[in-house]
Amino acid sequence: MASVTDTAKPDPAPPKPPRLRQSWWLRWLPGSRLGRLIIALNVLGLAIIIGGSLVLNELRRGLVGARIDSLTTQGELIVNVINRAATVGEPTPQLDAGAASEILQILSNPRSQRARLFNARGELIADSYWVADRVEWKVLPPAKAREDRGLNLDLNMGRPPPPPAPAAQRALAIEVSQALRGVHWAGMRTSEDGERVVSVSIPIQHVQAVLGVLTLEASDVDEIIARERAALAPFIMIAITVSILSSVLLNNLIAQPVRRLARAADGVRLSRARAISLPDLARRDDELGDLTRSLEDMTQALSERMDAIERFAADVAHEIKNPLTSLRSAVETLDLVSDRAARDRLLNILKNDVQRLDRLVTDISNASRLDAELSREDVRALDLSRLIGEVVQLYQDTRRKGEASVVFQVSETLEPIMVSGREGPLGQLFRNLIDNARSFSPPGGEVRVSLERGRGEATAVVEDDGPGIPADNLETVFERFYTSRPKGAAFGGNSGLGLSIARQIAAAQGGAIRAENRRGLDGKIAGARFIVTLPEARR
Repeated sequence: MASVTDTAKPDPAPPKPPRLRQSWWLRWLPGSRLGRLIIALNVLGLAIIIGGSLVLNELRRGLVGARIDSLTTQGELIVNVINRAATVGEPTPQLDAGAASEILQILSNPRSQRARLFNARGELIADSYWVADRVEWKVLPPAKAREDRGLNLDLNMGRPPPPPAPAAQRALAIEVSQALRGVHWAGMRTSEDGERVVSVSIPIQHVQAVLGVLTLEASDVDEIIARERAALAPFIMIAITVSILSSVLLNNLIAQPVRRLARAADGVRLSRARAISLPDLARRDDELGDLTRSLEDMTQALSERMDAIERFAADVAHEIKNPLTSLRSAVETLDLVSDRAARDRLLNILKNDVQRLDRLVTDISNASRLDAELSREDVRALDLSRLIGEVVQLYQDTRRKGEASVVFQVSETLEPIMVSGREGPLGQLFRNLIDNARSFSPPGGEVRVSLERGRGEATAVVEDDGPGIPADNLETVFERFYTSRPKGAAFGGNSGLGLSIARQIAAAQGGAIRAENRRGLDGKIAGARFIVTLPEARR
């Protein structure tokens, strides 16, 4: 019997590991799974920094605002006392500088803040630093070694302190001028010594007249900023921690798996392994999981293909060796035989062996080109009844005397049965089945081909009147180079590849093929039957 290219069943593939489902909170983000993970980790670190900044701004505004409220309350109290106790003259009131200075000395707190009093012309008449005899101080540098004391003299020693910065004086003058117009001023500015201070300027008003300005400033802004920075430190640490963890996570989730895939691929390339197997990565439900599963399937298919090629090469060598051995024996014997009848038998053996080799080489060539033909031709919807009808008509037109006839048994009312496939390989499938059936049919016998529509599939049947198939060989007939010749069959008529090619084509088209025996009315085997099922094309 004819057979096929590759029917040796590969070892069943190991079950694919279950995929790890991704967290629900990542699914709403756009992009791919790994892209969503990267976006989420980066946004998380950014959100921590932004959130910390917002919280810090609120904290800063709260601290500065609380300091301004405190200075405003204290200043209004001092202004009320000065307005009542240090205002002289009617109907044109004036500010008594001496009394106001004494009141400022009593009510101000020179340790934590500075209070200054200006008259109606903006001239400074009292300063809490004067009253408290406050002096500017700073931390001295560390003591130098004894041998260096006489060399590096402090050139600034004994010099007077630098004059106040002009910018600070202008800022203070603007603040005082606004207060002299009856406006309460509160905010932050830079003091004469370069420090940032919270300042409040309150006008001293007697009825409608502005007699002077009280300015209170607190120099503890640096402490406030230090507290702000201390409050921001946890957010910075959290952001740094998140960035480090996200970097480590991305390294473990992306860089390391990609490196493992590269090493596994190198192992296959260097022939240290036949296939990639990374079940822990294949369980992942992201792009790397998809890539791993694709590489595993690809390398597994390549491994199976290599095994099939090796077996095919071994079988081809074995099948070619048999007729070559027979040819060599016949040729060596031919010169030694003088009997005419014996020489004719040897020549007939030579002829049959040559025909067998020709048939074998032709089928091997067809089998080797099959994969390329299947991948080269696009799948399309085609009318299977028309295709089978054309194949059968070709056999009817080329039938010789004594050969089995081929009949297409189909109802005239049958609507076209459309299947998805490639017309060239499908035509070869049915030609192989018909050739196989004709080779085992008795002279003048009949090969019947029928077609019917099932549920979502088309079923074609090819049956003959031959001796049938042994029950143990109903699957074996699809193995390549399997041949079984009944008595009287022509030697070399079958290569053992036809049915194997037919099954390979059916599987490539998404269908299947099986063999069974046909029984007559008496229950005995009356021939063989091959059943082909192909998926029907979508409407």
